[in-house]
Amino acid sequence: MTIEDPRLAAFKELLDIMDKLRAECPWDSKQTYESLRYLTIEETYELADAIIEKKYDDIPKELGDIMLHIVFYAKIGSETGAFDMRDVLKGINQKLIRRHPHIFGNVTAQTEEEVRNNWEVIKLTEGINRSVLGGVPVSLPALVKAYRIQEKAKGVGFEWKKTEQVWDKVQEELQELKVEIDNKSDKVEEEFGDLLFALVNYARFLKINPDNALERTNKKFIKRFQYMEQQAKLQHRQLSEMTLDEMEVLWVEAKKY
Repeated sequence: MTIEDPRLAAFKELLDIMDKLRAECPWDSKQTYESLRYLTIEETYELADAIIEKKYDDIPKELGDIMLHIVFYAKIGSETGAFDMRDVLKGINQKLIRRHPHIFGNVTAQTEEEVRNNWEVIKLTEGINRSVLGGVPVSLPALVKAYRIQEKAKGVGFEWKKTEQVWDKVQEELQELKVEIDNKSDKVEEEFGDLLFALVNYARFLKINPDNALERTNKKFIKRFQYMEQQAKLQHRQLSEMTLDEMEVLWVEAKKY
């Protein structure tokens, strides 16, 4: 890669633009880590939406928005002397080399699973986290957090051997939930959580990302429900004025589209 590489030229242009915005723009000059945080989360979800909706033409734009935020944070860091973009890139470069010894060292890893397991073991030796689960962000949405917790536990061998065993666990948790419901127990929420956790585990064994699966179902429900609303409007009615049987007719129609 040479200095004439167009990727480097484009990246330098973004850095130069950020320097100018930070110096001259009333809005950009006022931003802090804290004020950008929620905007960064929003941009990340917009990228996630583009991916799950298969809007691949939108992905470069959404990646650009996230790249802007990375450059923004680095610029703010440079102003206090805490860190700059070079530190950011140097850190990730070193980490990638360190955690891929099968590429940059003499470790052998032939499968994706071996690579993932090595990654988790190396993280422990780095002393960043005292626990295998220490790297799971506290603020992750619960469904995503459950998935990551299970992935990390798998990395050190804490994993069911067969898919059938996981399904049996789902059935066990379902029965335990039913018992607590029948008993009108105060443990219903706890057992419901256990069932969800078991289902997330089962999804992993099926090679399904449960968060993606649930989001696709959310979008499917929204599409069908909005079809019902539109059809009710054509009848000069509101859904709230309809009986459940009448709404069921519209729901069956919606499933055809």
